Amino acid sequence: MNNRNNDIVDIEPDQRANSLKAIGWVSYILHLIVAVAAVIPSAQASVALLLIALVIDLVKRGDAEGTWQASHFSWRIRSVIWAGVLYVVTAPLWLLFLVPGWIAWGLISLWFLYRIVRGMLAMSNGRPIDA
Repeated sequence: MNNRNNDIVDIEPDQRANSLKAIGWVSYILHLIVAVAAVIPSAQASVALLLIALVIDLVKRGDAEGTWQASHFSWRIRSVIWAGVLYVVTAPLWLLFLVPGWIAWGLISLWFLYRIVRGMLAMSNGRPIDA
């Protein structure tokens, strides 16, 4: 009986880790779709995908506390928040000058894509992402 309880305890962390990793992959893929669409002219991805990924990360972040995956939840949340702030701050460039607005948003989109790919690579290797 005691051995059986130990087996159950040993399995639960693996199930939790697998669940968190699956959630992480869903979130990263949603982020990736939006990030790739942002850098490809005329490709449109819904901002709703990004918001869904953000909500998933915010809701599940606590479940990852104390694991190597916690850094990935924070990484994705910070990436979205910083990108959003940068897009808002540079939005007036579109009204004043079309080309500077396009350049600014292109650079922000490339930075966002870089962060998502970097996070995906770290997660695929089972490593936390360093800030």
